[in-house]
Amino acid sequence: MVGETERDGMTWYECEQCGLLFDNRDDALHHEENCDAEEPAYIQ
Repeated sequence: MVGETERDGMTWYECEQCGLLFDNRDDALHHEENCDAEEPAYIQ
């Protein structure tokens, strides 16, 4: 499930498995479906 947080006056969507933040909920949902729960090797 994607979490929601507010930072710098913006809403961010967080992958609850690895903690990666997205500014778009759909991107976060798509990522989470394929997340292997490891820290990302790169930032999208």
